[in-house]
Amino acid sequence: MNSQVILIVEDDPAIREGIRILLSGEGYIVLEAESGEDALEKINGAVDLVILDIMLPGISGLIVCEELRKNYNMPVLFLTAKTQESDKTIGLMAGGDDYLEKPFSYAELIARVKALLRRYRVYRGKKQSMSLDTDQILTSGRLKVALDRNEVWKDEVSVNLTETEYKILALLIQHPQRIFSTHMIYESVWEEPYTYSANSTIMVHIRKLRTKIEDDPQNPVYIRNIWGKGYRYEEQTALV
Repeated sequence: MNSQVILIVEDDPAIREGIRILLSGEGYIVLEAESGEDALEKINGAVDLVILDIMLPGISGLIVCEELRKNYNMPVLFLTAKTQESDKTIGLMAGGDDYLEKPFSYAELIARVKALLRRYRVYRGKKQSMSLDTDQILTSGRLKVALDRNEVWKDEVSVNLTETEYKILALLIQHPQRIFSTHMIYESVWEEPYTYSANSTIMVHIRKLRTKIEDDPQNPVYIRNIWGKGYRYEEQTALV
């Protein structure tokens, strides 16, 4: 029996039931919420993944995601009927890890769920099993990054990154001055084949990452955009 817990937040009972039957058939423990308020009451550290509809009565899915990100790092998969690029960007900026447009196939839903849970399981397993080994901490200017767990500090103050943000930073900081294309970042971090639509996903996650580690996200010191090529981490040998 799969012990991983998935919370479905969807106000349409037919969609919610279909997803529940599908995930239960795969062996997952499934919780359900029909509103944003209900979801916030049920979210806790035992939940491994949240499938979250953006358009909910009362508190929207975007607000739910922003609230849960204050305390939890489990992946969030947005379900949305909106197809405009700006709507997807807003969802990712709210803290989502991925999105799936309605109507969607159950095969695609299961593939996204398994990919998100696989990455989260590996990340959480490392975080729980590793000791606080200072040899695993990389220092670059005012940043310190633990390479064996999702812990980052700026000026000795802990920075709360999502799993995806941490994995992007860890990838770039271990290879300073190397330019990573969006293709390379996506396949390294998401561990899935690259598609052109992934460009906006990466852009949003890096934008959020910059807001957390840069003094001025509009003029980044650490993560630079090399136009037409990709992103590069600028190694800092002294305090900046």
